[in-house]
This record gives sequence, structure tokens and C-alpha cells, in this order.
Amino acid sequence: MNFTYPKTEKLKSKITIGLLFTEGKSVSKYPLRLVYNKGTFGDGEKIKIGVSVSKKYFKKAVDRNYFKRVLRETYRLNKHLLLDNLEQPYSFMLFYQSKDRLPYEEINTKTIQLFEKFLLQIKKEE
Repeated sequence: MNFTYPKTEKLKSKITIGLLFTEGKSVSKYPLRLVYNKGTFGDGEKIKIGVSVSKKYFKKAVDRNYFKRVLRETYRLNKHLLLDNLEQPYSFMLFYQSKDRLPYEEINTKTIQLFEKFLLQIKKEE
């Protein structure tokens, strides 16, 4: 398995991010929320993902950066769940939406549950 998070998988396009918030659907598993949208990318990647932590809950940049790092790491270790089950390219935005400072292990298990819930939801849509 390839446990990398290359630059080509990072969601940076303002147009794609805008589409996520206008046309995207979401799945939640406390304290995480995944907003997703189908889309094709020019570089042939199956997934583009961005992470975000609310300034409302974590005033200090140090705290926000810590949780963004944790979210990127949990995605990197569990992205095989998505890659193995997706036929079409998707763009994602992963949010940490809580004041609670959960430990890494708990965030990791919630990420796995969130990805499984997402896969169930897209199977229902098809």
C-alpha cells in the first residue's frame, strides 16, 4: 500500500473548493464532517482532499495546526479505504467540528467510521 500524501492530492483550486460548498454533499461522524463532490481533475488523481479546523473553536493557530496535522495523518493512513472502493474521482473537504480535544487514536477511529459511512452513502446514491 502507498501511505503517501503527495502534492497532487491536495485540494488547492478555489473553483473546486467553491463547488464543494455550493453543490457538495456531506457526511458526519462526530467530531468530523466530510463534504464531497464528484469531479474530474486534469492530473489524473482519484482524490483531492483539504482539511479545515474552525477558528471559532480553536483561537490559537498552534491548536488549529495540530488538528489539521492529525486530520491529514489519519487520512494518509486510511485513504486506501477510499481508493479501493471509488471508481470516479472525488474532491473532499475534511472538517474538525468540536471544541473537544480528542486524542489521536479516537480521531483515527472516527475517520475510519466516517470513510465507511461515506462509502455506504455513495452506494445508496448509485
